[in-house]
Formats: sequence, C-alpha cells, structure tokens
Amino acid sequence: MGKGKLAKFADMNTYKCVFQYPYGSLENTVFPLQGHWHTDYFHNQNPIVLELGCGKGEYTIGLAKLFPDMNFIGVDIKGARMWTGATEAEREGMGNVAFLRTNIEIIDRFFAPGEVSEIWLTFSDPQMKNPRKRLTSTWFLNRYRHFLRDGGIIHLKTDSNFLFTYTTLLVDRNALPVDFKTDDLYHDSELSTFNSQLLTIQTYYESMWRQRGISIKYLKFRLPHDGELQEPDVEIELDDYRSYHRDKRSSKDKAK
Repeated sequence: MGKGKLAKFADMNTYKCVFQYPYGSLENTVFPLQGHWHTDYFHNQNPIVLELGCGKGEYTIGLAKLFPDMNFIGVDIKGARMWTGATEAEREGMGNVAFLRTNIEIIDRFFAPGEVSEIWLTFSDPQMKNPRKRLTSTWFLNRYRHFLRDGGIIHLKTDSNFLFTYTTLLVDRNALPVDFKTDDLYHDSELSTFNSQLLTIQTYYESMWRQRGISIKYLKFRLPHDGELQEPDVEIELDDYRSYHRDKRSSKDKAK
C-alpha cells in the first residue's frame, strides 16, 4: 500500500531540497532564496532551469541526471505527487535539484530578474476553456519575463494538439525566436538538430500516450524582454480529451 498524503507531507517537511510556500504564505514577507539560489542553495553559478507543473518530478530528476552542470527546480502545488521526485533527490543527495511547492500564478515571487535561464513545460493542462491559465499564455509569459534572462529558453513538450497549436500561433504572432519545433518528436526526420539525450526521459503518462499512438509535440522558443505580447486571434479545434483517462470538459468544438 502506498504512503498516504499526510505521511508524504511529513516527509517533505524534513527534506532539505523541498520548499513549501503555497499561495498567501508570502503575503507579508519575501522568499529568502529570491536572488540567492546560486549562492545559498546550489552553491555554484550553473544555469537554473525550472520545470513548471512538475507532477511527480520525473522530468526534473531526469534532466538533473543528464545535465549535472545545470541546476533544476521542479515546481508544482500538488505535494503528494512531488514527494516521489523529492524523495529520490533527497535519498541520492542530488545537489543540483530542488522542489518548490507553490502556485505557479505567483512564480515570479521566488526568483530575481535574470536568475533563471530556461523553463520546461511538460504536459501542462491545455486549459482549453481559459486562455489566461495556459502556461504559455501572454499572462504567464509576462510573469516569466520578471525572472527569466532576456532571450531565455522555454521548452513546451505536450500531447495536446490544442496547446501546441495555440503556443505556435502565439509565438508566430509575436515573432519569438524558435530553435526547434515538431509535431511528432519521436518520428521527426530532423532529430539530428535535437538533443537526443532528452528522448530518454519519459514521464509515466507520456509512455501511456505513446502506447496509445498519440504523437508528442515539442516546441523550443526564446522569450526576449522587449515588446508587448499579443494573444493569437484564431479559433483552434479542441482536443478530444483533456488528459489521460479524463474527457474534455468543454462542449465546444473550437476555442481561442
């Protein structure tokens, strides 16, 4: 029988690699590591990479093992899920890994300008009914600008054609520089330009989607600080599903 939520939260309260600051906990204070992640936690000047919506932390852990000369922080509000990756990081003494349990809506409160080099968005909820909640929306991109270095990298890896199409349209409308784009990551003829090491990291759900024949989309683009970001004004066909084992919530056929 798996460990219960309360036991997992109790474990994480003892983990040095876990910081728990849900919404409201910073109302009258400043996060102590804001601007000091390099010196006070990682104790190096290696680039900091965030995974927003990290779930169980599989991708955060996988990236940290592949790239020991970079620092990785998994961010999610679901502590019971995060426990899996955090436990592995704590057990193995992975010095280039941290986990931050908080609401992504306030992510800019935890990092200083230019402190983060890259962001990974791995299988984020496409939020087909609410554009503002999409992690690639202008609302979120403007927050990332507060702490992502100028021209910093954003990686989107998704099974959702809706989110991939929406993000592609947004990137095109704002002329954001694109490093790599594919609508079928594991069967792309141009994978020589993609870091093949990254294909070795697969989350549990990613494996399930691939078994079902669902293609994995990937977009790597850069976010300059200059320019006012605009939302795409295009109707996009909705996905037939919302996430694994869950039906879509919207009765509409298209959304912006």
